[in-house]
Amino acid sequence: MKKKNSVVLTKERRDEMISEVRNYFSAEREEEIGDLAAGLILDFIIEKLAPEFYNQAVYDSHQFMRDATEDLLALRK
Repeated sequence: MKKKNSVVLTKERRDEMISEVRNYFSAEREEEIGDLAAGLILDFIIEKLAPEFYNQAVYDSHQFMRDATEDLLALRK
């Protein structure tokens, strides 16, 4: 059974992203791929790569909040 993606996209946003994948392949690799192939690539990115981006964003947010808290504590009288 295929694992459900944790990233939920509207149909409109998914179509836009598929178009971006197709445009990338056309511009950078001079290859024309269809919507199915671009959709499969998008699914791969969402399943395998997006969690790492998410985890990095969580870490960066934590660092930002810690730095902001330290700055706030420096204002004590």
